[in-house]
Amino acid sequence: MEETKGSGSGSRIGRRALIGGGVAAVVGAGAWAAHDRLSRLWWQVPGVEKPRVEGAVDFTGASWVAASSANWRRADRPADFTVDMVIVHVTQGSFDSAVRVFQDPGHGAAAHYIVGQDGAITQMIRELDVAYHAGNRDYNERSVGIEHAGFVDRPEDFTDAMYEASARLTAGICTRYGIPVDREHILGHVEVPGTDHTDPGPHWDWDRYLGLVRNAATASVTPAPSPSP
Repeated sequence: MEETKGSGSGSRIGRRALIGGGVAAVVGAGAWAAHDRLSRLWWQVPGVEKPRVEGAVDFTGASWVAASSANWRRADRPADFTVDMVIVHVTQGSFDSAVRVFQDPGHGAAAHYIVGQDGAITQMIRELDVAYHAGNRDYNERSVGIEHAGFVDRPEDFTDAMYEASARLTAGICTRYGIPVDREHILGHVEVPGTDHTDPGPHWDWDRYLGLVRNAATASVTPAPSPSP
């Protein structure tokens, strides 16, 4: 370590040593970051599967029905992609029809969850995986998608039970990933850049929904546990 002598008896680190040490630190940090990325992506090597618990759900009370693997891709979120959004969809059809199309490998799209008009919640893709639901790769990687059974032009489809169940679901997601409960982070499909969709439509009551999400988040005595593998 180089020292620069002063008029007193003390010493300080020289500029050259400081710069050299800084470069070494940066190189070391870069190498560690690369090692860390590789260690988290080992399971993407052909023939290697990340361990999963069959039928596990990320939201207590949800039922599990698997979507076709053609409609999502395996990931390790939030380790490989930050989850910082919830995207609200409307199915433009019934609950059962949404389940069927998400199980269809030719459909090419699916959301993590479907919420019915009776408040029933079905999970079809794990939150740690990337669902093809937003029509935008970056938004897919960073979000959890929630479908709501019904039609955008029928306000009666958005029942009290649906709003309340969906709000509890979204509150849990926001708690797990530290997502702010606001309209910058909880948005409609129509707001995703590049999409041609209009859901959830003009009858979705955003003020009511965000209020319910905040209430549900506040009512949680303890944070929800991290998703199991």
